[in-house]
Amino acid sequence: MARTVDPWNACLNTPLQEDDKEIYDLIQKEKYRQYSGLELIASENFTSLSVMEANGSPLTNKYSEGLPGARYYGGNEYIDQIENLCRKRALEAFSLNPSEWGVNVQPYSGSTANFATLTALLQPQDRLMGLDLPSGGHLTHGWQTAKRKVSSSSIYFQSMPYRVNGDTGIIDYDKLEENAQLFRPKLIICGASAYARDWDYARLRRIADQHGAYLMADIAHISGLVASAEANNPFTFCDVVTTTTHKTLRGPRAGLVFFRKNKDELETRVNGAVFPSCQGGPHNNTIAAIAVALKQVAAPEFKQYAKQVRANAKALGEALTGYGYKLVTGGTDNHLVLWDLRPLDLTGNKLEKICDMANITINKNSIHGDISMLSPGGARLGTPALTSRSFKEQDFIKVAEFLHRAVQISVAVQEKAGNNTMKDFVAALQDNNDIPALKKEVEDFATSFPMPGFDPSTIATSVNSEH
Repeated sequence: MARTVDPWNACLNTPLQEDDKEIYDLIQKEKYRQYSGLELIASENFTSLSVMEANGSPLTNKYSEGLPGARYYGGNEYIDQIENLCRKRALEAFSLNPSEWGVNVQPYSGSTANFATLTALLQPQDRLMGLDLPSGGHLTHGWQTAKRKVSSSSIYFQSMPYRVNGDTGIIDYDKLEENAQLFRPKLIICGASAYARDWDYARLRRIADQHGAYLMADIAHISGLVASAEANNPFTFCDVVTTTTHKTLRGPRAGLVFFRKNKDELETRVNGAVFPSCQGGPHNNTIAAIAVALKQVAAPEFKQYAKQVRANAKALGEALTGYGYKLVTGGTDNHLVLWDLRPLDLTGNKLEKICDMANITINKNSIHGDISMLSPGGARLGTPALTSRSFKEQDFIKVAEFLHRAVQISVAVQEKAGNNTMKDFVAALQDNNDIPALKKEVEDFATSFPMPGFDPSTIATSVNSEH
């Protein structure tokens, strides 16, 4: 005989639209924002419908501390199969030999993957060197200021940054080697969040070997390019490689840690650092979604995608240069363009504000020589997300035109404000007619392209009617 649902459990099978209309409506608005805008944040992408289906599955219900075959809970027979499949696909996606490399797929994010790696490789107060944040590095690579240790990687370990050359914007490997002779790090981290050129992993390996140091690559931004052989291969030279899974890999939001299996018990150390040292039970729904994304990465079509990402970044950079703008390093080898706004006496946060109002999503970004992270001299632009919407080179030339107009508006508003403060800049935006005109053109352009992951026609009518 069928049982009835208790009243206090009735909500458990109620659709979101009925159960929480407020959240449902906000999700619809976010879906329309993504569809109607130009997503140019280099660390974002549009994942697939199948990834989202796996990520929103009942796998979220299962607790599974430990590794496959060694769990602290029962009922993990299918979870084990999913995680093992994800590990297998991760090695295959990067063409790694399973007898030489292993991977932990449980990190909740790239930052937790990095801290777990530091926990595995170092003792508290050991020394590490990573790329300086204003040079394009990441918070988790040892970032600190003169007054504050900002990241846990600088709080628990001693860090010394290396930098790019002030004239070229290219990593100064000679200075890195010279400073390493003095600092004698136990770990060198190579990787960036805002660096438009590729890496000399062989040179970094030689520098690390001079001090018996580990070499770790954080390829969060470029992992999709690495997997597609569209970027240099860090696995040839590094001991550990970390990445996020939601940028150029085009998966869900999570992290991976790859490790050499036959060196210094790294397999045991990395696995133990992830759990139980740094986190608890893994997110099994996300691991399944990673597995789906990695299957896509191994397909021939993904290599075509990665090639187009680079081609689009090159086209965007050249178009901006054609307008007379300055790019850090003068161009790009990968998926991003770092735009130097300082010759315009303009800050990245002001351009970001104008672009937001015009349905163009970029992010302010520090450039070598900057002092303020909140009012930096640059903007970071990326092509992965719009390439997932089938944008080609000629489309990014149009995007560059929109960005050029946003700069013109920003400069005019700043002149109207009469000074460089953000408060007066925002006040001077009132009654500006150029921004709504630009927004309308951007929206018409963006909505002419397909949208991955969901059907735009299914967005609630009430949301569409607002635009």
